[in-house]
Amino acid sequence: MPTKLMMVFVGIDFLFAGCGGLLLGFSLISEKSMRDTPTLNNVTQNLLLGQCPLTAGVVNAIFVFVTFLLSLPALFLPTNRGWLRTTGWLVVACGTFTLGLGIAIWVETLQTRKNLNVIWGRESPLIQSLLQQKFDCCGYVNSTTPPFVTDSTCINTLVAAQKGGCIGKFSSHANVYLDQIFTAAFGIVGIDFILVLCIAMVLKFRMEQERYRHIDEKNGGGGL
Repeated sequence: MPTKLMMVFVGIDFLFAGCGGLLLGFSLISEKSMRDTPTLNNVTQNLLLGQCPLTAGVVNAIFVFVTFLLSLPALFLPTNRGWLRTTGWLVVACGTFTLGLGIAIWVETLQTRKNLNVIWGRESPLIQSLLQQKFDCCGYVNSTTPPFVTDSTCINTLVAAQKGGCIGKFSSHANVYLDQIFTAAFGIVGIDFILVLCIAMVLKFRMEQERYRHIDEKNGGGGL
């Protein structure tokens, strides 16, 4: 009959696999979304997703699934410790990978205004117009730096000057959105850490069981 420790280990192991599914799903859905026609609803999301390491997220998810599959023998071999050790090191590698992705996105938030200025400058007038309409602003820094795009929101120079630039609203929105992404990444790292602790406890338990078995054999008990 499985012990409570093994049940917890199995539960966290499947949660670990679920995190891999979350990484894979987010990365693939985001890449698909970025190919959609720009609209008011998706223009900022797609621009910000373009700054995220989505391909690395897919690779990370594949590593997670491979690690999960390699952890299964440890569940069906109750006395084996080799598979557990291998799984533990692989989980550490996956956690480090995920942590690196989260840190990369976090670093982006430290230079949001500078990075968004570059993004704004390289986008087409259509994208700039959608951003102006979404945030009710004209131009990036102001209506003249860079020059605003004439549209239904910024119909002329006077209106554009009164509305001001998009830098504040755009950067605030970007920070909130990217914060959610790297916070989720750090949460996954937390689950990886818990799984490593579970593996360590199961290893210790199996080592103790092995020691007791040897002691019992020496005493003529025939093993546990």
